[in-house]
Amino acid sequence: MKKPAFVILGAPGSGKGTQGKILGSIPRFFHCACGDVFRALDTRTALGRQFVEYSSRGELVPDELTVDLWKAQLDNLADSHTYKPDIDFLILDGIPRNVRQAELLDRYVDVHQIFHLSCPARDELARRMRKRALKDNRMDDASDKVIDQRIATYEAETKPILAYYPPDRVTTIDATQPPVKVISEIIDRIVSLPVYGVMSRQIV
Repeated sequence: MKKPAFVILGAPGSGKGTQGKILGSIPRFFHCACGDVFRALDTRTALGRQFVEYSSRGELVPDELTVDLWKAQLDNLADSHTYKPDIDFLILDGIPRNVRQAELLDRYVDVHQIFHLSCPARDELARRMRKRALKDNRMDDASDKVIDQRIATYEAETKPILAYYPPDRVTTIDATQPPVKVISEIIDRIVSLPVYGVMSRQIV
């Protein structure tokens, strides 16, 4: 069975991780950040060794391998009952990163809604990214060149995902609002969906 999922999509600095973590703290929602998947990777496995081959050369991991790694980690989380696919909604953050990954993920998940955290003011995104980089002591990530490159990559590779899904599955939210307003709009949309009504009636 395909796993029910929601995708949080937005440029770097739009607050995807913040909103994903808040949703993931609510029972029956499981936040699955792609970065966490890679950090938890067992490099002794065949898939793990393939990942190391690419990352050690500074190369991008191919889309097929990225999705295979994500699926393997999700299966591990389900086996350990950390993630309960029969009652939990997946909150995807950082995956899919492009249209090809969205196509590959269709084998495993049923995406019921994309939450597009929109922040057209690029100077505001840059301010947030610079603040986060300094807070995490990642000085290199605070440079204008790195910030501009990350935003440009999002525009070219990730944002086209919005056109991959039917318009009624995309909810655009103003990401410049306070985080509590953003999460309120996300939750309001989720509880209005038929799939939520069905899933919420399942006995834990």
